[in-house]
Amino acid sequence: MERHFEIIGEAMNRIAKYDPETAGRIGDYARIIAFRNILIHGYDLINHEEVWKIIKNNLPDLLSQVEELLNEIK
Repeated sequence: MERHFEIIGEAMNRIAKYDPETAGRIGDYARIIAFRNILIHGYDLINHEEVWKIIKNNLPDLLSQVEELLNEIK
């Protein structure tokens, strides 16, 4: 699962660089990028219970926000 968060974080990082306005519409986008950096560079520091908590508590909101953005471009 951590690999998926790395991909999400990298995508968010690119969006923030090339389209900051869209990135700003994703809640906590800076924290998403920071989490990706922790996963990539500090793997030995990862608390897997914290990752699971993020999956349960934050991922549904992120999915809703992304779906809303995608529906706007259809």
